[in-house]
Order: sequence, then structure tokens, then C-alpha cells
Amino acid sequence: MTRPPDTRSAGSPAGPSRPGDTSRRGTGAPPDGLRDFYENPAVPVASGDARSRRQALLLAHALGAVRSGAPAATILDIGCGDGTAAATAAEVLAGHRLIGVDWSQDALRRAATRIPCAVRGELSDGGLPFASGAADAVLFSEVVEHLIDPDAALDELHRVLRPGGHLMLSTPNLAAWYNRGLLLAGVQPVFSEVSMRRIHGRPGTQVVGHLRLYTARALRGFLTASGFEVVQIAGAPYHDVPRPLRPLDRAACRVPSLASILLAHARRRRE
Repeated sequence: MTRPPDTRSAGSPAGPSRPGDTSRRGTGAPPDGLRDFYENPAVPVASGDARSRRQALLLAHALGAVRSGAPAATILDIGCGDGTAAATAAEVLAGHRLIGVDWSQDALRRAATRIPCAVRGELSDGGLPFASGAADAVLFSEVVEHLIDPDAALDELHRVLRPGGHLMLSTPNLAAWYNRGLLLAGVQPVFSEVSMRRIHGRPGTQVVGHLRLYTARALRGFLTASGFEVVQIAGAPYHDVPRPLRPLDRAACRVPSLASILLAHARRRRE
């Protein structure tokens, strides 16, 4: 997407990004293969409500109560997909201004039916059409694992957040409790993919385009190196765990390094 030069007023959206690619620095345009993949309506763009609600509750606690007469916090849901997660978060974050941002036009059409504001753009250097420091918080839910250049993406999130602003990032956990057992048995871990066409060597059938996977330790190091102070890493369950195993998956959330989904709360360091 080409960003109009007159749309970067403070707090004014004009476009952002989607689980895609930021390897073409300066344009943010994904390669044709990934572009086609993420514009395919059959590719899922929503995650489970449990993760969305847990993440929103963490952010609501960080932001505190909405005070009468005080300006609403500007929250960007970057990689909002079809808006399902943003709609869930909006229930918890009532009183704040929530803006959905995505790269996929198909996802944005669906998001527009669920949230008041959904805009398109790129996750490249300067690709989010918001003034530097314009956002009080960013939701970055199950996006980072789709990126070829996650470093550039974190640089851009760092830019749009005000000093001390909150980053709520979630991503699948490579070291989830069941993945540890699968690896010991010589089975490809859940969430990992070796092909964009079909699943090979692991449970499941749905290809979702995961390019990067993190453990809790790796995620903490990555965020710290990107200019953020990690406040907390929590765990969340995975909606696709077989029903008989869901109580165990919920219990694993008490030890985030074993949980299915990692929920990181970080703040942009004050320079």
C-alpha cells in the first residue's frame, strides 16, 4: 500500500499491516506467494476468544480505569484479521478508542462488520500511518509468527507507541507442553509448518503460514533487544486442543513456559 503523505496527523489512521511480510524494506509489500496466501478467504484470520479476553484484561489492568473527562487511550489492534478478537477486546476496553489495522483486504471487509474502525496498511519502516508516539497501546495478536522480518515490525511498533506505551503481544509457544512430548517422539511440533501447501509430519491439517516460532525465553530476549521492557509473560490456552485435553491445557497456563499461547505485556522504554 502506498501511504498518502498527508495522513500522518497525530492519532489519525490511514493504513497498517497484516500477518505478511516486511522483507521489501521501504514498500512493505509481501512477495506474491504470501500476498495470495493471506488474501485467500479460506485462510483463518481469527483465534480463540479465551486468548483475546485474557489479553484485553491484561491491557485493561495496565491502563487503569477510564476517568471522567480524561482522553480515551488510543489502542491499535495491528493484524486485526476479521475483527473477532478486536470485538472481544472492545467489550473489556470500553471507553477507549480501538482501531483495527490489517494488510488483507478480505480480512478488513469482514472486520468492518464487527468494529467501528478498520484500516489497511503495511508493517514496514514507516508503514503505519500514525504519528510517532501516537498510540497508548498496541495489540499484536498472533502476527509476529507470520513475519519474514519481525525486527522491522517491532521497530515500527516501537515508533508508533508513546514512551511507556503498552505492547500486548501473543504468539504460539514452540515449547508448549504437548510439543515437548511430540519432539521426544520425533514428531513435528504443533504450530510449525514446513510447507505453505499442506501439513507434513505433525497433527492437524490447516496451513496458516507460520514462519517464526518462539519460546518464552526467546520472546523475552527479542522484546528486550527491540527497545521494550518486559512487564509480564503469561499463558493462554489454544482453542484447537482436543476437548479431553483442554483441562490440562488450561492448567499449563499457570506455567507460561509450558502454555500453548504466550501473552507478553511489554512497555516501550522511556529514552
